[in-house]
Amino acid sequence: MAGEADTPKHTEELTQLGHETAIPRSPDEARLERVPNPHPGTEYLARFTCPEFTCLCPVTGQPDFAHLVIDYVPGDWLLESKSLKLYLFSFRDHGGFHEETTVSVGKRIVEEIAPPFLRIGGYWYPRGGIPIDVFWQHGEAPQGLWLPDQGVAPYRGRG
Repeated sequence: MAGEADTPKHTEELTQLGHETAIPRSPDEARLERVPNPHPGTEYLARFTCPEFTCLCPVTGQPDFAHLVIDYVPGDWLLESKSLKLYLFSFRDHGGFHEETTVSVGKRIVEEIAPPFLRIGGYWYPRGGIPIDVFWQHGEAPQGLWLPDQGVAPYRGRG
């Protein structure tokens, strides 16, 4: 196991699960928490889906909407789901381009739980008439791991 110097901050004590917790005002203030993986050494995929993700356009301040799908292979840690929910909610008043926002979410999770593999798909609804889908991956999927399709159809409009 990693030494204390390698341990990400905000991970040793659950402060949100089971407690009344306000939505953080920004992603920087949000706290991601982790719990021990009950099956360390077993390669399996965990998936979080956030079909109603919102943030703000950094230029116009108008709301942007996305369907996020986060797949990861746990190492020593699992991402605690309430803390993830609050972290994702913290983007509601945050301005960020689709690419920056999607990749930042993925990198923050990697920083906190150090999974051997993570992929995030950001399926964004059109802005200015152009839908933007953003995909980021950390690590390689383990050989033989069942890696299902993320299940989100590309934007097709009305046609």
